[in-house]
Amino acid sequence: MAEQASKVRIAAVGDIHVRENDTGKWGEFFKEVSRQADVLVIVGDLTDTGDEGEAEVLANEMKQCAVPIVAVLGNHDYEKGRHKLIRSILMKADMHILDGEAVVVKDVGFAGVKGFGGGFDKHVLSMFGEGAMKAFVQEAVDEALHLERALSRLDQEHNVARKIALMHYAPIKETVLGEPEQIFPFLGCSRLAEPLGRHGVLAAFHGHAHVGTLEGRTHDGVPVFNVAKPILSKLDLPFFVFEV
Repeated sequence: MAEQASKVRIAAVGDIHVRENDTGKWGEFFKEVSRQADVLVIVGDLTDTGDEGEAEVLANEMKQCAVPIVAVLGNHDYEKGRHKLIRSILMKADMHILDGEAVVVKDVGFAGVKGFGGGFDKHVLSMFGEGAMKAFVQEAVDEALHLERALSRLDQEHNVARKIALMHYAPIKETVLGEPEQIFPFLGCSRLAEPLGRHGVLAAFHGHAHVGTLEGRTHDGVPVFNVAKPILSKLDLPFFVFEV
């Protein structure tokens, strides 16, 4: 019981965009994470162009990390259609990559999806019109359902009290403020926020909106953090630390 009640420090970052010429660039970053946190979460865009060579560089750099890493993929990781290969490379390097799955690390449950666009609140896109538009909306619906199922597994199979949600796309509008309003529908979707309050999630982390805002809350009061690296860099933070 004492171990379950112990505090866990979660370091969070997104949009690290590792490139093939980044060998040696990330070692100190991972060492600093290991000094300040118990778990590292990376919320998508692990690679810059979705190339497996970039994933290999990241896998090698991760050897400097002494704490578990939990991640989701982002749109850049899907760019060349090699996301399955990227996932395989990084999972072989002991990274937990979640795509509608859940994992328990240090008695904290992590549920993760990539997420998708679709807009926010009363401006969320509806499934009406051309087939292409319906397919766009369906992708967001499916991602929200995947998150719902992952959180349900944490409740039913693992019975963990502390739950964290990871996604690349934003679940609320507040954390994309600063980006051009015209592109809000492509930065996230309110459908991703719906499962968070129902399952008592302590916090959700996302990236994708590089010029967004660090912190906001869902209508249910769940804290949401946009930990895209460009945002953290402006705040002089290598990563964001959240304690549960």
